[in-house]
Amino acid sequence: MARVRNEKPTAADEFGDAVSAVDGDEGLAAQLPESLTVNIELPSTVHEPADDEAAVALHDIAITPVLPQGASRATTSIHLDADEHAELPGGDETDADSAEQAVAIVPPLPGDGIAAPSGDAASPESASMLTAERLLHEKSGARGGVPEGFWPHLVYQASFHQINLGDSPAVRERKQLDARIAKRLEGGTRFVPVLTRKGGVGKTTITTILGMALADVREDRVIAVDANPDRGTLSERVNKQTRSTVRDLVTHAPSIRDFSELSTHVSRDETRLDVLASDTDPLLSEAFDEDDYNVVADIAARYYSLVLTDCGTGIVHSVMRATLQRADAVVIVSGGSVDEARLASETLTWLEANGYGDLVKNAIVALNTATQGTNLVKLDEIEAHFRSRVRDIVRIPYDAELAAGSVVRFSALQKFTRDSARELAALVMDGLPARRSA
Repeated sequence: MARVRNEKPTAADEFGDAVSAVDGDEGLAAQLPESLTVNIELPSTVHEPADDEAAVALHDIAITPVLPQGASRATTSIHLDADEHAELPGGDETDADSAEQAVAIVPPLPGDGIAAPSGDAASPESASMLTAERLLHEKSGARGGVPEGFWPHLVYQASFHQINLGDSPAVRERKQLDARIAKRLEGGTRFVPVLTRKGGVGKTTITTILGMALADVREDRVIAVDANPDRGTLSERVNKQTRSTVRDLVTHAPSIRDFSELSTHVSRDETRLDVLASDTDPLLSEAFDEDDYNVVADIAARYYSLVLTDCGTGIVHSVMRATLQRADAVVIVSGGSVDEARLASETLTWLEANGYGDLVKNAIVALNTATQGTNLVKLDEIEAHFRSRVRDIVRIPYDAELAAGSVVRFSALQKFTRDSARELAALVMDGLPARRSA
């Protein structure tokens, strides 16, 4: 009988064919045993788990969650049957009785660091979650706020507040300068003397516009102290509101317990710059010495963040020693003539020779171009000289508001003059430490 197979015959099939072939032969049949056992060893199937199966495979180790004391939660257990001689990771064998391991699937408790579903009253939010970004509606415009500058503001209004181009480049530059001037100071008052060895180069004028530029932007208090022992004129640059002087402040120092008492001794400008005048009597002003300045400085340090000191020409005077000992930065004033520039440079040399080299490296030179002879010299060469010795230099241009030698209105200055004063203020603030080192 013919067989038709679609697969490879097995050993059992071949044996059956052999038996069929000899069914008719009695001699061969008699030689066959009554029973025949055939053992066929099939290869064991090896299963290699795929990567996604291995990633979620459960190990043969029990996972027991640790609950906070007193807490309870519902659990669901999955029982796994291990082999009779399963080997644990530690190398120990376990029997079938201990092979059944329970893996607990535990829902999170509030405080586990897992976000609870929305509306879950069991996890209250802290007050810090109430941020402005979360609660406030988004402002109209891509950048928020009303843009400053002619064209950005025009587009913003014409588009019914839907198109916000942001501030103009000039406005961004102004705001960046404001941020530098408004630099936050921590750890005490900063002292900045304004000085040079030559008189008549504009120290008082520079002190005035520097103080106004600072006070006009900063939120804290700024004071300018006239420490000129030869009758200074700083108080004449602002509208006088008191006749008190540094001498009166020293005399009444023990009775000053708050700022309202101190404010009776100073005059305040429209920019909120406070000015403390020097003695008007030359005979008395000579008596203003190092000890007196320290008294004034100590009182000012209790109520002001910045103290500018308008120094006299006597660089070896005792007041100058007390001023420099407290200085965090210095402003050196130079005129535009040859001798004025040379004396300003000699001032730097004197500071270096007397142990104030760090102040020289951090100094700012204010080049007053309103002095006589400025148009006859190469200002670029003067600037190049000072840049080799100090941190930076700023030109202060001629301005009729300053040339009068009277009350200075900061708002009445020419734009270039105000910008120069603001740049000087920003450079000074850049050089002051934000935090006073211990």
